[in-house]
Order: sequence, then structure tokens, then C-alpha cells
Amino acid sequence: MPRKIITGFSNPTVKAVRSLRDKKHRRREGRFLVEGLRLLTDARESGRLPELLLMAQGRDDHPLLADLEAAVDAAGGEVIELPLDILSKVTGKDNPQAVAGVFAEWDTALSRIDRNAAPIWLVAQAMRDPGNLGTMLRTADAVGAGGLILLDDCVDPFSVEAVRASMGGIFTVALAQARWDEFLGWLRQGEGQLVAASLRDAQPYRGAPYAAPCFVMVGNESQGLPEPYEMACDLRVTMPMKGRADSLNAAVAAAVLAYEVLAAVDA
Repeated sequence: MPRKIITGFSNPTVKAVRSLRDKKHRRREGRFLVEGLRLLTDARESGRLPELLLMAQGRDDHPLLADLEAAVDAAGGEVIELPLDILSKVTGKDNPQAVAGVFAEWDTALSRIDRNAAPIWLVAQAMRDPGNLGTMLRTADAVGAGGLILLDDCVDPFSVEAVRASMGGIFTVALAQARWDEFLGWLRQGEGQLVAASLRDAQPYRGAPYAAPCFVMVGNESQGLPEPYEMACDLRVTMPMKGRADSLNAAVAAAVLAYEVLAAVDA
């Protein structure tokens, strides 16, 4: 199929795609921007294709890019070529990769989660850093978690920064978003052990009585979990801090705890 070519910064498509870097426009359009052949290939292999594929003129040929273009064409998507400086304007990067895509956001309702699909799930409450959110998606993928559940006012998982930090996890890991009351009500309607790293009546995280399906919860990077959230947990565990630091990074704590839970529930 012939490709559309864009050569001007003022083109409406360029403006529309560039606007997706802002949360309010992503929410209004229900779409988000992804940059880089690796992420786009991960998306294709997980069954998701961009509605719009943007390719830099003068790029090097690559078989994965050819496969991606053919898949987008076959699905009825649009393929556009544009100069590298305009692609840089779209992505907001001085040295953009040669390809980017626009995807439709998908339903992240909690009701779509099947708690019995996996023995371990990750939960983040009020997480604000896109790098931490991306790391949690990568961790969820690594431990074979059923997915990541975001509670309350978390950073947008479809932001360019979070998508990039996820290293493809945004496409390979189930994602749900909910308020605390909704999540807790849903959790108590069936099986599910809620576990948090805590200093309140906690026991050592090694050898704790974890049970599947286990929901490993971490809180805000600076404030941690609110006390009512911790007290609602079935199990509170603590990790030793042998240096001067009084806590781990939230995403790191989730990873350490997730692997301990995994070893227990897989035993």
C-alpha cells in the first residue's frame, strides 16, 4: 500500500500525535504514543498493533520493521513517512528512533482481572514515578505475575516515559486501575492474600506464610502505604536494612518481595 508522506511541522497529524505526550490529550483521544522498533515488535508479538505507524525517511532497512509495516497494512492501519527532524518533534527526543506508533488504549477495569490466572500479582498504590511503574511492569513479566493493579492516583501507565521504562511490559502484562475501596471489595469477594512490606506488626519476609493468589502491594515512593491500607493486609512483612538507608525504592522492594513470594507459592 502506498505510504503517506508528511514534510511539514504544521501538519494536523503531526500536531495530533505530538499532543499525545500530554496526559489530558491521551485521555481525551484514548490513544498513546510508543517509540522504537523493539517496543513495537513486542506489541505486535503480543497481539497489539498501532493504528498509525510513523517511519523516518532514510532509515535503515530491518526485517522486523518490514514485518511490522506489513502487519499494520493488513490490519487496515495507516503508515506514514516523515523526515527525522519532524519525528523528533513528535516524540520530544533529540535523537529519536526510526519508528513510532500510535496505539488505542485498552480497558483497564478491575473486573477484567481473573485472580486465578496466576499465583502472584503486583499492586502499586499512588505510585508517581513513571520509571518505577515501568520497573514494576518488567518485574511482573519476569516473575510471571498475572498483572499489575494500580490503585488511586498513580502516574499514567500510558505515558511515553512509563511505556519506555516498561521495556515492553505494557504489552505483555495485564494492567488494571481502581480506587482502594473498589479493589479491597473486589479482593474480598474471592480468594486472595494481600501482602505488604511494612514495619507495623510485621514478620521477616523470608519464610513468611505466603499463599496463592498473592497480591504484593507497595505504596507511594515518599509516603509509603497509608496505615489503613497496611492494616487491611492479610500479611505484613519486613525486609532487613543493614546500611544507613531506612527503606528500599518502592519498585525494588516489590521485586525483592515478589521473588520471595514466587519461591514460596511455586514450592
